[in-house]
Amino acid sequence: MIHAFLLMAYLGTGDARKLISGDMYFRSIDRCNYFASQLAKRYGNYVSSQFIDPKDRVTVYCIPKKVNPNAVEVY
Repeated sequence: MIHAFLLMAYLGTGDARKLISGDMYFRSIDRCNYFASQLAKRYGNYVSSQFIDPKDRVTVYCIPKKVNPNAVEVY
């Protein structure tokens, strides 16, 4: 068993929030956070982010997990 970081990606907010990815493990928190930031990017004017439909909002973060590297792929 090793400690790894699981990238969790959700689409939507509130009751409509859905897990869209929860199976990417990284050895480094820096790598995990890099991919989290890339997935959560929005193009255009951030001042108008309030106009993004709540069902299209993305939340991505990394959590530590203990995993068997022989059972899951760790990047």
